Order: sequence, then structure tokens, then C-alpha cells
Amino acid sequence: MIDTAQSAANPFAMLLDLERVVREVECSERLNRLRRRVFRPLDKPVIAKTHDDAFDFDHQIEAANDDSAY
Repeated sequence: MIDTAQSAANPFAMLLDLERVVREVECSERLNRLRRRVFRPLDKPVIAKTHDDAFDFDHQIEAANDDSAY
């Protein structure tokens, strides 16, 4: 266990004692005063194309390029 003098000199030393971190977080007045909100993204996630879709798209682009070259 890390003593308090060492943790005062090095605040990161407390992170080695996980039980103490949990106790400090549970007893923290500042953390308890925070307003908790759940934020949700406004954008819909992008649906990845399958390999077949990409293959078809590539052929459409190549066909369009071949037609416009002449």
C-alpha cells in the first residue's frame, strides 16, 4: 500500500493502489456534484460496404470512364 506522504509528493503513485482510487472516487464531493448526462451522437453511423458492393461500384466507375474516353 502507498503511504500518504508518497502520494502527496507524487499524485500518480495513488493509481497503483486501485482500492484507494475506488474509495477516493466514491467519497469525492466534487465528483458527486457533477451533473450526469448521457450524450448521444446526432449522426447515424456509417454502414460499411461489403466487398461485393465495392466491387460493383468499381466496375460502374470503370465503365463510366471507358464510355467517356471515346
